[in-house]
Amino acid sequence: MPVRSIRARVPQGMALVLALALAGCGTLPAPAAAPEARLGLPSFAPLVHQVLPAVVNIAVTETVHGTDMLDQLPPELRDSPLGEAFRRRYGNQAAQVSAAGSGFIVAPDGVIVTNNHVIAHADKIVVALPDGSQVSARILGRDPLTDVAVLKVDPPHPLPAITWGDSRKVRVGDWILAAGNPFGLGGSVTAGIVSAEGRSLGGGPFDRFLQLDAPINPGNSGGPAFDMAGHVVGMTTAIVSPSGGSVGIGFAIPSDLVRQIVDQLIAHGHIDRGWLGVAIADVDGPNGVPAMVSVTSVERAGPAARAGLRPGDRLLAVNGRPVHDTGALIRAIAAVPPGQIARLTLRRGATTLTIPVTVARRPSGEPN
Repeated sequence: MPVRSIRARVPQGMALVLALALAGCGTLPAPAAAPEARLGLPSFAPLVHQVLPAVVNIAVTETVHGTDMLDQLPPELRDSPLGEAFRRRYGNQAAQVSAAGSGFIVAPDGVIVTNNHVIAHADKIVVALPDGSQVSARILGRDPLTDVAVLKVDPPHPLPAITWGDSRKVRVGDWILAAGNPFGLGGSVTAGIVSAEGRSLGGGPFDRFLQLDAPINPGNSGGPAFDMAGHVVGMTTAIVSPSGGSVGIGFAIPSDLVRQIVDQLIAHGHIDRGWLGVAIADVDGPNGVPAMVSVTSVERAGPAARAGLRPGDRLLAVNGRPVHDTGALIRAIAAVPPGQIARLTLRRGATTLTIPVTVARRPSGEPN
Protein backbone atom coordinates (compact mmCIF):
# COMPACT_ATOMS: atom_id res chain seq x y z
CA MET A 1 0.00 0.00 0.00
CA PRO A 2 1.37 3.42 -0.83
CA VAL A 3 2.04 5.95 1.86
CA ARG A 4 0.02 8.98 0.98
CA SER A 5 0.48 12.51 2.17
CA ILE A 6 -2.45 13.96 4.07
CA ARG A 7 -2.40 17.16 2.06
CA ALA A 8 -5.85 17.63 0.56
CA ARG A 9 -7.14 19.24 -2.59
CA VAL A 10 -10.40 20.77 -1.45
CA PRO A 11 -13.18 20.33 -4.05
CA GLN A 12 -15.07 23.48 -4.85
CA GLY A 13 -18.61 23.46 -3.51
CA MET A 14 -18.18 20.43 -1.30
CA ALA A 15 -21.63 19.32 -0.21
CA LEU A 16 -22.49 17.39 2.90
CA VAL A 17 -25.52 15.17 2.72
CA LEU A 18 -27.01 14.35 6.08
CA ALA A 19 -29.45 11.45 6.17
CA LEU A 20 -31.75 11.22 9.17
CA ALA A 21 -33.62 7.99 9.83
CA LEU A 22 -36.68 8.47 12.01
CA ALA A 23 -38.71 5.58 13.33
CA GLY A 24 -41.56 5.18 15.77
CA CYS A 25 -43.82 7.78 17.32
CA GLY A 26 -45.52 8.64 20.56
CA THR A 27 -43.82 8.73 23.93
CA LEU A 28 -40.15 7.84 23.83
CA PRO A 29 -38.73 5.53 26.49
CA ALA A 30 -36.07 6.87 28.82
CA PRO A 31 -32.65 6.49 27.21
CA ALA A 32 -30.44 3.71 28.45
CA ALA A 33 -27.10 4.54 29.99
CA ALA A 34 -24.50 5.34 27.37
CA PRO A 35 -22.14 2.48 26.55
CA GLU A 36 -19.22 4.72 27.52
CA ALA A 37 -20.70 5.21 30.98
CA ARG A 38 -21.37 1.49 31.43
CA LEU A 39 -17.84 0.60 30.37
CA GLY A 40 -16.19 3.40 32.32
CA LEU A 41 -14.61 4.94 29.19
CA PRO A 42 -13.64 8.62 29.44
CA SER A 43 -15.46 11.50 27.82
CA PHE A 44 -13.13 13.54 25.65
CA ALA A 45 -15.32 16.65 25.93
CA PRO A 46 -13.28 18.40 28.66
CA LEU A 47 -10.06 17.70 26.77
CA VAL A 48 -11.50 18.98 23.49
CA HIS A 49 -12.74 22.13 25.22
CA GLN A 50 -9.22 22.65 26.59
CA VAL A 51 -7.15 22.12 23.43
CA LEU A 52 -9.28 23.00 20.40
CA PRO A 53 -8.84 26.81 20.76
CA ALA A 54 -5.15 26.38 19.85
CA VAL A 55 -5.84 24.43 16.63
CA VAL A 56 -6.09 26.35 13.34
CA ASN A 57 -7.18 25.65 9.79
CA ILE A 58 -4.81 26.53 6.96
CA ALA A 59 -5.97 27.41 3.43
CA VAL A 60 -3.32 27.53 0.71
CA THR A 61 -3.48 28.88 -2.82
CA GLU A 62 -0.79 27.77 -5.24
CA THR A 63 -0.08 27.75 -8.94
CA VAL A 64 -0.06 24.36 -10.64
CA HIS A 65 1.41 23.98 -14.11
CA GLY A 66 0.44 21.42 -16.70
CA THR A 67 3.66 19.50 -16.17
CA ASP A 68 2.77 19.19 -12.49
CA MET A 69 -0.65 17.84 -13.39
CA LEU A 70 0.98 15.33 -15.74
CA ASP A 71 2.83 13.90 -12.73
CA GLN A 72 -0.57 13.00 -11.26
CA LEU A 73 -1.22 10.55 -14.10
CA PRO A 74 -0.38 6.89 -13.45
CA PRO A 75 3.20 6.18 -14.61
CA GLU A 76 2.01 3.74 -17.26
CA LEU A 77 -0.04 6.50 -18.94
CA ARG A 78 2.52 9.31 -18.99
CA ASP A 79 4.25 8.16 -22.20
CA SER A 80 1.09 6.80 -23.79
CA PRO A 81 -0.95 8.60 -26.47
CA LEU A 82 -3.23 9.81 -23.68
CA GLY A 83 -0.27 11.28 -21.83
CA GLU A 84 0.99 12.96 -25.00
CA ALA A 85 -2.45 14.46 -25.64
CA PHE A 86 -2.60 15.70 -22.06
CA ARG A 87 0.85 17.26 -22.41
CA ARG A 88 -0.10 19.05 -25.65
CA ARG A 89 -3.35 20.33 -24.17
CA TYR A 90 -2.24 21.37 -20.70
CA GLY A 91 1.57 21.38 -20.71
CA ASN A 92 1.92 25.16 -21.04
CA GLN A 93 -1.06 26.09 -18.91
CA ALA A 94 -1.14 27.14 -15.29
CA ALA A 95 -4.01 27.17 -12.83
CA GLN A 96 -4.64 28.37 -9.31
CA VAL A 97 -5.69 25.56 -6.97
CA SER A 98 -6.68 25.47 -3.33
CA ALA A 99 -5.39 23.12 -0.67
CA ALA A 100 -6.19 22.65 3.00
CA GLY A 101 -4.17 21.70 6.03
CA SER A 102 -4.03 22.10 9.77
CA GLY A 103 -1.76 23.70 12.31
CA PHE A 104 -1.45 24.64 15.96
CA ILE A 105 -0.48 27.79 17.83
CA VAL A 106 2.74 27.53 19.84
CA ALA A 107 3.07 31.17 20.98
CA PRO A 108 0.40 33.76 21.85
CA ASP A 109 1.90 36.30 19.42
CA GLY A 110 0.83 34.16 16.46
CA VAL A 111 3.53 31.53 15.85
CA ILE A 112 1.96 28.48 14.20
CA VAL A 113 3.40 25.05 13.38
CA THR A 114 2.33 22.89 10.44
CA ASN A 115 3.77 20.43 7.91
CA ASN A 116 6.17 21.71 5.30
CA HIS A 117 4.28 19.88 2.57
CA VAL A 118 1.14 21.89 3.38
CA ILE A 119 2.75 25.26 2.53
CA ALA A 120 5.87 24.40 0.49
CA HIS A 121 4.50 25.69 -2.84
CA ALA A 122 2.05 28.27 -1.54
CA ASP A 123 1.48 31.60 -3.25
CA LYS A 124 -0.84 32.64 -0.44
CA ILE A 125 -1.50 31.25 3.04
CA VAL A 126 -4.61 32.12 5.05
CA VAL A 127 -5.09 30.89 8.60
CA ALA A 128 -8.56 30.55 10.12
CA LEU A 129 -8.25 31.24 13.83
CA PRO A 130 -10.45 29.53 16.42
CA ASP A 131 -12.68 32.63 16.73
CA GLY A 132 -13.53 32.36 13.02
CA SER A 133 -11.39 35.28 11.84
CA GLN A 134 -9.04 34.79 8.90
CA VAL A 135 -5.55 36.27 8.72
CA SER A 136 -2.72 36.07 6.21
CA ALA A 137 0.35 34.15 7.26
CA ARG A 138 4.00 34.31 6.28
CA ILE A 139 6.64 31.59 6.52
CA LEU A 140 9.22 31.98 9.28
CA GLY A 141 11.10 28.86 8.26
CA ARG A 142 10.66 25.34 6.99
CA ASP A 143 12.59 22.08 7.00
CA PRO A 144 11.77 19.62 4.20
CA LEU A 145 13.82 16.81 5.78
CA THR A 146 11.51 16.58 8.80
CA ASP A 147 8.41 18.07 7.10
CA VAL A 148 8.12 20.84 9.70
CA ALA A 149 7.25 24.47 8.96
CA VAL A 150 6.66 27.54 11.12
CA LEU A 151 4.24 30.32 10.17
CA LYS A 152 3.59 33.74 11.67
CA VAL A 153 0.34 35.69 11.80
CA ASP A 154 -0.27 39.09 13.37
CA PRO A 155 -3.37 38.62 15.53
CA PRO A 156 -5.29 41.54 17.05
CA HIS A 157 -4.97 39.96 20.50
CA PRO A 158 -2.93 37.20 22.19
CA LEU A 159 -3.89 33.71 21.06
CA PRO A 160 -4.30 30.51 23.09
CA ALA A 161 -1.22 28.33 22.66
CA ILE A 162 -0.57 24.62 23.07
CA THR A 163 1.64 23.03 25.71
CA TRP A 164 4.34 20.68 24.44
CA GLY A 165 4.40 17.12 25.75
CA ASP A 166 7.22 14.59 25.99
CA SER A 167 6.85 12.07 23.17
CA ARG A 168 9.55 9.90 24.76
CA LYS A 169 7.04 9.02 27.48
CA VAL A 170 4.34 7.94 25.02
CA ARG A 171 3.57 4.23 25.22
CA VAL A 172 1.92 1.93 22.72
CA GLY A 173 -1.69 1.67 23.84
CA ASP A 174 -1.95 5.22 25.21
CA TRP A 175 -5.02 7.24 24.26
CA ILE A 176 -4.45 9.95 21.66
CA LEU A 177 -6.63 12.80 20.38
CA ALA A 178 -6.02 14.19 16.87
CA ALA A 179 -7.39 17.57 15.83
CA GLY A 180 -7.46 19.38 12.53
CA ASN A 181 -9.16 20.32 9.29
CA PRO A 182 -10.15 17.07 7.48
CA PHE A 183 -11.52 17.68 3.99
CA GLY A 184 -11.61 21.40 4.81
CA LEU A 185 -14.35 20.91 7.41
CA GLY A 186 -12.38 22.54 10.22
CA GLY A 187 -12.39 22.13 13.98
CA SER A 188 -12.64 18.32 13.97
CA VAL A 189 -11.31 15.84 16.51
CA THR A 190 -10.84 12.07 16.45
CA ALA A 191 -9.64 9.69 19.15
CA GLY A 192 -7.70 6.45 19.18
CA ILE A 193 -4.57 4.88 20.58
CA VAL A 194 -0.88 4.88 19.79
CA SER A 195 -0.44 1.73 17.70
CA ALA A 196 3.37 1.66 17.38
CA GLU A 197 6.49 3.74 17.89
CA GLY A 198 9.56 4.44 15.77
CA ARG A 199 7.92 3.71 12.43
CA SER A 200 9.95 4.43 9.28
CA LEU A 201 8.20 5.14 5.98
CA GLY A 202 11.39 5.04 3.93
CA GLY A 203 11.58 8.81 3.56
CA GLY A 204 14.96 9.23 5.24
CA PRO A 205 16.90 8.87 8.49
CA PHE A 206 14.60 11.26 10.37
CA ASP A 207 11.56 9.00 9.99
CA ARG A 208 10.68 7.94 13.55
CA PHE A 209 6.90 8.26 13.50
CA LEU A 210 4.28 7.46 16.07
CA GLN A 211 1.65 5.24 14.44
CA LEU A 212 -1.92 6.17 15.40
CA ASP A 213 -5.28 4.51 14.83
CA ALA A 214 -7.21 7.75 15.41
CA PRO A 215 -8.93 8.50 12.07
CA ILE A 216 -6.78 10.92 10.05
CA ASN A 217 -7.91 12.18 6.65
CA PRO A 218 -6.82 14.60 3.90
CA GLY A 219 -6.58 18.06 5.46
CA ASN A 220 -5.36 16.79 8.85
CA SER A 221 -1.73 17.39 7.86
CA GLY A 222 0.06 19.57 10.36
CA GLY A 223 -2.56 19.07 13.06
CA PRO A 224 -1.63 18.21 16.64
CA ALA A 225 -1.97 14.88 18.41
CA PHE A 226 -2.68 15.37 22.13
CA ASP A 227 -2.18 13.11 25.09
CA MET A 228 -4.86 12.93 27.78
CA ALA A 229 -3.24 15.80 29.69
CA GLY A 230 -3.80 18.08 26.70
CA HIS A 231 -0.13 18.20 25.72
CA VAL A 232 1.00 17.92 22.09
CA VAL A 233 3.01 14.71 21.65
CA GLY A 234 2.96 14.57 17.85
CA MET A 235 2.08 16.29 14.58
CA THR A 236 0.04 14.25 12.09
CA THR A 237 1.72 14.03 8.71
CA ALA A 238 0.91 10.87 6.69
CA ILE A 239 -1.43 7.94 6.25
CA VAL A 240 -1.30 4.53 4.65
CA SER A 241 -4.41 4.05 2.54
CA PRO A 242 -5.41 2.39 -0.72
CA SER A 243 -8.13 5.02 -1.22
CA GLY A 244 -6.70 8.22 0.26
CA GLY A 245 -9.11 8.11 3.21
CA SER A 246 -8.54 6.86 6.73
CA VAL A 247 -8.16 3.13 7.29
CA GLY A 248 -6.84 3.56 10.83
CA ILE A 249 -3.12 3.74 10.00
CA GLY A 250 -1.82 7.27 10.47
CA PHE A 251 1.53 8.70 11.43
CA ALA A 252 2.66 11.62 13.57
CA ILE A 253 6.08 13.22 13.96
CA PRO A 254 7.05 12.93 17.65
CA SER A 255 6.86 16.20 19.54
CA ASP A 256 10.46 16.02 20.74
CA LEU A 257 11.67 16.26 17.14
CA VAL A 258 9.05 18.85 16.13
CA ARG A 259 9.84 21.10 19.08
CA GLN A 260 13.59 20.96 18.41
CA ILE A 261 13.10 21.89 14.76
CA VAL A 262 10.56 24.62 15.59
CA ASP A 263 12.92 26.29 18.08
CA GLN A 264 15.69 26.42 15.47
CA LEU A 265 13.40 27.68 12.71
CA ILE A 266 12.10 30.46 14.96
CA ALA A 267 15.64 31.45 15.92
CA HIS A 268 17.36 31.12 12.54
CA GLY A 269 14.80 30.45 9.81
CA HIS A 270 16.66 27.31 8.73
CA ILE A 271 18.28 24.18 10.17
CA ASP A 272 22.05 23.72 10.38
CA ARG A 273 22.90 20.04 10.72
CA GLY A 274 26.18 18.37 11.50
CA TRP A 275 28.08 16.42 8.82
CA LEU A 276 31.02 13.99 8.90
CA GLY A 277 31.79 13.40 5.23
CA VAL A 278 31.64 9.60 5.19
CA ALA A 279 29.74 6.88 3.39
CA ILE A 280 28.40 4.28 5.79
CA ALA A 281 26.65 0.91 5.84
CA ASP A 282 24.96 -1.29 8.43
CA VAL A 283 26.83 -4.43 9.53
CA ASP A 284 26.06 -7.16 12.05
CA GLY A 285 28.30 -7.28 15.09
CA PRO A 286 30.35 -10.47 15.69
CA ASN A 287 29.42 -13.14 18.24
CA GLY A 288 26.22 -11.56 19.43
CA VAL A 289 27.62 -8.02 19.62
CA PRO A 290 24.96 -5.45 18.61
CA ALA A 291 24.94 -4.23 15.04
CA MET A 292 27.42 -1.51 14.11
CA VAL A 293 27.93 1.09 11.40
CA SER A 294 30.83 0.57 9.00
CA VAL A 295 32.65 3.41 7.25
CA THR A 296 32.83 2.43 3.58
CA SER A 297 34.57 5.57 2.32
CA VAL A 298 35.81 8.91 3.64
CA GLU A 299 35.42 12.13 1.70
CA ARG A 300 38.74 13.77 1.02
CA ALA A 301 39.30 16.93 3.11
CA GLY A 302 36.00 16.34 4.96
CA PRO A 303 35.66 16.47 8.77
CA ALA A 304 36.12 12.70 9.19
CA ALA A 305 39.23 12.64 6.98
CA ARG A 306 40.79 15.51 8.93
CA ALA A 307 40.12 13.63 12.18
CA GLY A 308 41.76 10.44 10.88
CA LEU A 309 38.78 8.15 10.22
CA ARG A 310 39.43 5.35 7.74
CA PRO A 311 37.35 3.02 5.58
CA GLY A 312 36.64 -0.14 7.57
CA ASP A 313 36.26 1.66 10.90
CA ARG A 314 33.21 0.40 12.82
CA LEU A 315 31.38 3.25 14.56
CA LEU A 316 29.90 2.33 17.94
CA ALA A 317 28.83 5.57 19.67
CA VAL A 318 28.59 9.34 19.32
CA ASN A 319 29.32 11.34 22.47
CA GLY A 320 28.88 8.17 24.50
CA ARG A 321 25.48 7.25 23.05
CA PRO A 322 25.43 3.93 21.13
CA VAL A 323 24.53 3.95 17.43
CA HIS A 324 23.53 0.55 16.04
CA ASP A 325 22.46 1.56 12.53
CA THR A 326 23.10 4.21 9.87
CA GLY A 327 19.91 6.11 10.69
CA ALA A 328 20.90 6.48 14.34
CA LEU A 329 24.37 7.70 13.35
CA ILE A 330 23.02 10.27 10.90
CA ARG A 331 20.56 11.60 13.46
CA ALA A 332 23.25 11.78 16.15
CA ILE A 333 25.67 13.71 13.93
CA ALA A 334 22.92 15.95 12.55
CA ALA A 335 22.09 16.98 16.12
CA VAL A 336 25.63 18.28 16.70
CA PRO A 337 25.85 22.00 15.82
CA PRO A 338 28.39 22.67 13.04
CA GLY A 339 31.73 23.71 14.46
CA GLN A 340 31.33 21.66 17.64
CA ILE A 341 33.15 18.45 18.46
CA ALA A 342 31.60 15.00 18.32
CA ARG A 343 33.49 12.24 20.10
CA LEU A 344 33.24 9.08 18.00
CA THR A 345 33.81 5.70 19.62
CA LEU A 346 34.90 3.18 17.00
CA ARG A 347 36.49 -0.20 16.54
CA ARG A 348 39.53 -0.39 14.26
CA GLY A 349 40.62 -4.00 13.92
CA ALA A 350 40.81 -5.30 17.49
CA THR A 351 41.27 -1.84 19.01
CA THR A 352 38.56 0.44 20.38
CA LEU A 353 39.29 4.15 19.94
CA THR A 354 37.60 7.46 20.74
CA ILE A 355 38.32 10.15 18.15
CA PRO A 356 37.15 13.78 18.36
CA VAL A 357 35.76 15.18 15.11
CA THR A 358 34.94 18.85 14.49
CA VAL A 359 31.58 18.53 12.74
CA ALA A 360 30.94 20.62 9.63
CA ARG A 361 27.69 22.00 8.24
CA ARG A 362 25.74 19.46 6.25
CA PRO A 363 25.74 20.38 2.55
CA SER A 364 22.40 20.25 0.77
CA GLY A 365 21.59 16.67 -0.23
CA GLU A 366 24.38 15.09 1.82
CA PRO A 367 23.19 12.53 4.42
CA ASN A 368 26.29 11.97 6.54
